[in-house]
Amino acid sequence: MMELIVVTGMAGAGKTSATDALEDIGYYVVDNLPLFDLREFVLRCRDRDGRFARVAVVVDIRSCDRYSELAEGYRALKKELHDEVRCRVLCLEASETVLMKRFRTTRRSHPLAKRFEGDLSAAIRYEQAHLQPLRATADFMLDSSNTSASQLKDQIKNLFMPHITDAMTIQVMSFGFKHGAPLEADLVFDMRCLPNPYYVEELKEHTGVEACVQEYVMDSPDSREYLERVLGMLRFLIPLYIREGRPQLVVAFGCTGGRHRSVTFAELVSQALRGDGMLIFTHHRDYKKHRK
Repeated sequence: MMELIVVTGMAGAGKTSATDALEDIGYYVVDNLPLFDLREFVLRCRDRDGRFARVAVVVDIRSCDRYSELAEGYRALKKELHDEVRCRVLCLEASETVLMKRFRTTRRSHPLAKRFEGDLSAAIRYEQAHLQPLRATADFMLDSSNTSASQLKDQIKNLFMPHITDAMTIQVMSFGFKHGAPLEADLVFDMRCLPNPYYVEELKEHTGVEACVQEYVMDSPDSREYLERVLGMLRFLIPLYIREGRPQLVVAFGCTGGRHRSVTFAELVSQALRGDGMLIFTHHRDYKKHRK
């Protein structure tokens, strides 16, 4: 089922930080979507075969005339698509004193500034006075008055992240040392000490994505222990990297040509980590090079 989060609330209350956090955990984010485009946008995302399975849109006072209009439109959309789209509203607010300070610090203008002839205090009070329809509709209300941007991001991730590992993109890749080590790798493991299928005639033209090569490589006790130790290390390190706030981790396995041993380990490690509930992307950089 597709997931939709409508992010709304007061200007300066932290919607940008919220959408940054949602984007970090895999949501496709659109800022300042006009309310009259919301239904059509959601329908198009729904019909794209899962490509936009998790979507967050910002609709606020810039995109509609009144918050009551947004609340009514959201309720109608939720009722229409309740069997196909899981809809939720996140509404952010903050105190007038805090918002005044934020706008003066950032030197950004309030979206209602022209309506109130530049009177920032009047614009903020107007938003506060008309926010009640959203408060009544929202699934989540967050007051960011006493919350830093990083704390707000952590709150958002805790609310909307199915698994803690979704907070970090993990790429597991294979490569061949003779083609150069990947500069983007955070962790590099050398597979060249393991049995090499390249020297087995019937396996030479196969790759580590195939069972015959994987069985040959993993038939060695050293290979099995290597795999066990690598998985143990990664299961220990990944939560630490997430806690640190790292947005991406690239784990690379290398062998001579990047076709047999490294590919085998990248496949098996990816499979094991997915079994732990982690979101893993697998990339084999060199396994098709020079293949007959």
